[in-house]
Amino acid sequence: MRYLITSALPYINGIKHLGNLAGSLLPSDVYARFLRMQGHEVLLICATDEHGTPGELGAAEAGQSIRDYCDEQHFLQKKIYEQFNLSFDWFGRSSNAPNHRLTQHLCEQLEKNGLIEERTTKQIFSIDDNRFLPDRYVEGTCPKCGFTRARGDQCDGCGTLLDPEQLIAPRSKISGSTKLEMRDTTHLYLLQSKMQDKIRAWIDTCKDTWPSLALSIAYKWLDEGLDDRSITRDLSWGIPVTKNGKPRPGFENKVFYVWFDAPIEYIASTIEWAEATRNNWERWWRTDKGAEDVTYVEFMGKDNVAFHSVNFPATLLGSGEPWKLVDNLKAFNWVTWYGGKFSTSEKRGIFMNHALELLPADYWRWYLIANSPESSDASFTWELFQSSINADLANILGNFVNRITRFAQSKFDGKVPTRAVEPDTGYIKLIAEIETRLHNLTQYHQNMEFRKAAAETRALWVIGNEYLTQAAPWTTFKTDPQASAAAVHTALQLCVFFAVISAPIIPETSEKILSGFGLALSEVCWPQNLQGTFVGLDYLKAGHAFTAPDVLFTKIEESWIGEQTARFGGGK
Repeated sequence: MRYLITSALPYINGIKHLGNLAGSLLPSDVYARFLRMQGHEVLLICATDEHGTPGELGAAEAGQSIRDYCDEQHFLQKKIYEQFNLSFDWFGRSSNAPNHRLTQHLCEQLEKNGLIEERTTKQIFSIDDNRFLPDRYVEGTCPKCGFTRARGDQCDGCGTLLDPEQLIAPRSKISGSTKLEMRDTTHLYLLQSKMQDKIRAWIDTCKDTWPSLALSIAYKWLDEGLDDRSITRDLSWGIPVTKNGKPRPGFENKVFYVWFDAPIEYIASTIEWAEATRNNWERWWRTDKGAEDVTYVEFMGKDNVAFHSVNFPATLLGSGEPWKLVDNLKAFNWVTWYGGKFSTSEKRGIFMNHALELLPADYWRWYLIANSPESSDASFTWELFQSSINADLANILGNFVNRITRFAQSKFDGKVPTRAVEPDTGYIKLIAEIETRLHNLTQYHQNMEFRKAAAETRALWVIGNEYLTQAAPWTTFKTDPQASAAAVHTALQLCVFFAVISAPIIPETSEKILSGFGLALSEVCWPQNLQGTFVGLDYLKAGHAFTAPDVLFTKIEESWIGEQTARFGGGK
């Protein structure tokens, strides 16, 4: 099968925090890695979201031109995602040429179909800044929840989508000035109200595939009635507004709204990937060119669901062209920082570059997947992080691999011993438990139930430890060498098996384990085939040479927790 996977585009303004990583970037990678190991054809796409106010404000704060700022930030983000071992097939940029062409094309298609309208409305104008203020340039108090730092497009306090004029006591994000007034400005509106029934009918077909969080948000929007949405802004940085391939009269100083062009970048990045790799992008996105056989999965935080379940589909459906629509929209709640929200703009929480300064990527990958915010928000605390790393990675997986490989290296000359005895009850029980739990693990990965997948992976590690404790090859080495050799043979096979099943979540550790056996992750497949059969513990032949790896995981001490609490905040 073919799977197209997209992760919500991270804003260009700075290195992202762990909440961004947990809410879209990391789970999309875990899912893609699992599917590749099953033998499927996978295309994992992401990009920096470079238009709109976050980039402009970030550039102003950095004292750079917007182009230089975006160039620099894209490079830094791409590098940090590589260091976190996110396996994007292409990591593009929304400012690229294909996105310009495609965004302008789709707008013109919508207009041909009677879904675009010019409207003159009142918009906030800052007298001190001498400019119109697009939604994110306006801050104020949310009329719904009273949050005092709500943006003009959305309240981070309650998630309500807003228009700037709805804010109480609005002020300019640029200067802080409250000398604002309403002035006439003309923009293009996407007539979503005309698409209401068509979008609802389409979402009705997704009831069996979308998780309840995504469905509830989509239906809430539909039940409240879709508003026509402005898709242009009074900004200089962005995609120019055109008509019939030429600058649109009266819109020379306007660009497309970032939330109109950003999702289109999924397609544009695929075009860039195809151009760079000599592939065919249409077979992934055009249902008249083969994309009807593609399963398309989107990953995002809950605050992005409305745009992906309504706005982007309205664009594709409204175009009248045969575009591939999402099959499964995997939405996440938030990872919170001791109960409060992580925030890039507020610089609150742990950011990805700081995380890698502290510990290797797999520590963070494991914790964030094992505590994935699927059914509710998940609070990050140093204490929970310490407990998860020490109990799961160091005590269970790391201890198993390190003690058996070191023992076998010492007593069996660094070679896999021969299994010369018939399987005993311990081995038979081990295989039966593996078959059951591996089936569950496979289902959890397929269903994108990440917490359950991590828990089942851990349970398999525990089974191996229980087998090794019961077999006790270090005890039988002198009294029953054949039994000891058989147990070591099995335990070494388990090392490879554990590396394979752990690879979607902690790939760097898996590679480290496999390399000790002269294997590579690219050489192994998921241990349950597509027919649902466990392929068995037969990775290593007798006499296969190996080297015990260094300690896989270092335990986190209380003193370390104290140091990080002092640096980043939090604490009991």
